Amino acid sequence: MVLDPTLAVTAAVGAVVLLAGAVRREAVRDGFGLRPGPRSHDAAVPAARPLALPQPAALLRGGQLVVGLLLYGASLALMLRAQLGVGPWDVLAQGVARVTGVPFGLVTNGIGALLLLLWVPLRQRPGIGTLLNVLLVGTAAQVVLDLIAVPEGLLPRIALLVGGMLLLAVATAVYVGAGLGAGPRDGLMLGLHRRFGWPVWLARAVVEGSALLLGWLLGGNVGIGTIAFALGIGPLCGVAIRLLAPSQLRRH
Repeated sequence: MVLDPTLAVTAAVGAVVLLAGAVRREAVRDGFGLRPGPRSHDAAVPAARPLALPQPAALLRGGQLVVGLLLYGASLALMLRAQLGVGPWDVLAQGVARVTGVPFGLVTNGIGALLLLLWVPLRQRPGIGTLLNVLLVGTAAQVVLDLIAVPEGLLPRIALLVGGMLLLAVATAVYVGAGLGAGPRDGLMLGLHRRFGWPVWLARAVVEGSALLLGWLLGGNVGIGTIAFALGIGPLCGVAIRLLAPSQLRRH
């Protein structure tokens, strides 16, 4: 049975809207970030300030965030078109897309929205960057997928895979440097770490391993590119963040 893309869009956007509404009731905006808002039963907390227009610095951070997320989505499309295997979450999205007939980009956004719902019991609070991640990454990926074709020959496909990984590392540094909220996938792993005390590496292994296995069972592309992604993307992102967003390293 093929899932109606319109229903999928409605469900994904609806999940984001519901979660955003819950966050808005518990927070007030400060620039583009979110900080805890006053609760009605706590008289010692001052009343919420009126919503202020974003400052220039916040606008720059917002622009940086959007650019980073769009580049991130484009990098996923490059690796997909290489057809040599992709990362765990993209294997899952690819598998779901093949089974349902829903475009890859829309599935990616939908998975992000569903993962945000798992933040609630983990007591994770999204930032504006988290919500934009859900809306923009898959959209950008689908646009680029519609523009490029699978290259002929192994060497061009390897070049596309490597280029996609390099672009993803740069994109990660750009949007992480904005400091406006973790993505839904990273936030889930951090939530497991904080809520249950799991080491981050264990939370990542369990979550991404489950996504990879389910995606492979659904027909997602697991190959040499998947191994290259697992071994190379961490060091590449580390270098990119040190070069482009060193302030984020100093925070930790």
